[in-house]
Amino acid sequence: MNRLEHLLTILAEECNEVAVRCSKAKRFGLSEVQPGQDLTNAQRIMVEVNDIYAALLMLAEEGAIDPDPDLEAIGRKQAKVEQFLLYSQECGTLDQGAVGKGCDQ
Repeated sequence: MNRLEHLLTILAEECNEVAVRCSKAKRFGLSEVQPGQDLTNAQRIMVEVNDIYAALLMLAEEGAIDPDPDLEAIGRKQAKVEQFLLYSQECGTLDQGAVGKGCDQ
């Protein structure tokens, strides 16, 4: 495995770690602090997101990616997510009125 492949693997692993933290937050709430930990699930999500940024910046230093965010693409994605949130609400699978806090409710 070369350096680029290694960095890509790290990026993939960090993305998976964000997914795990999001699952924990969904199950137990964003404000919950797991026994034996000091940070809330929300804080731990951001720790993992920062690890993604680190991997992205290292890939950029290798010339593998362009590190500058595409704000137009981000805006399009946000609009698409909002569209599907409304559709989910229409389907009865999303309760727009409830903000799930989990253990901290």
